[in-house]
Amino acid sequence: MNEQAPSPISSSVKPGIIIGLVSMVITYVAYFIDVALLASLVFFISILVLFFGLIIFFGIDFRKESGGFLAFGQAFTFSYFTMLISGFVSILGNIILFQLVDPDLPKVLGEITFESQLKAMERFGLEVDSIPPDQLKEMEKNSSFGFTLLGQLISFGVSFFYYAVLALILGAILKKRDKSLDF
Repeated sequence: MNEQAPSPISSSVKPGIIIGLVSMVITYVAYFIDVALLASLVFFISILVLFFGLIIFFGIDFRKESGGFLAFGQAFTFSYFTMLISGFVSILGNIILFQLVDPDLPKVLGEITFESQLKAMERFGLEVDSIPPDQLKEMEKNSSFGFTLLGQLISFGVSFFYYAVLALILGAILKKRDKSLDF
């Protein structure tokens, strides 16, 4: 490893901003194509796969800058801070979209999510009519909460834990030890 190896934290800033901006652009494009895409599981999984792919791409680039080898701790730190920065940029974009561009969007997405939940329950054989109205109202309210400003902020706070778990996985993928140092 180089004596002048770059810091994993400082090296994560640019990739984090790029990934956050890519996520924001994709979210805005999906919004303009069809609002329902934003509440779609397929859209979420697609973003997650792209997110992983970009972090691995930038992580490999960081590993090359570090002399071709990367300890697990450095790979974890790089991945974690890249996700934190991209998550921050992405949530800023979502707040602008959900609060300024289209303030009715949280309610619309909540309704779409609620309808999807009801359809999923029916597919699993649950009679929606058998659910008490109070419980249905609560489900509908909870469906919208994740798209509100407070819901997004809480989600970002909770994501610190999820980012750590994902960074462990990415750290294991990105690490590469120098076998020439083995005796």
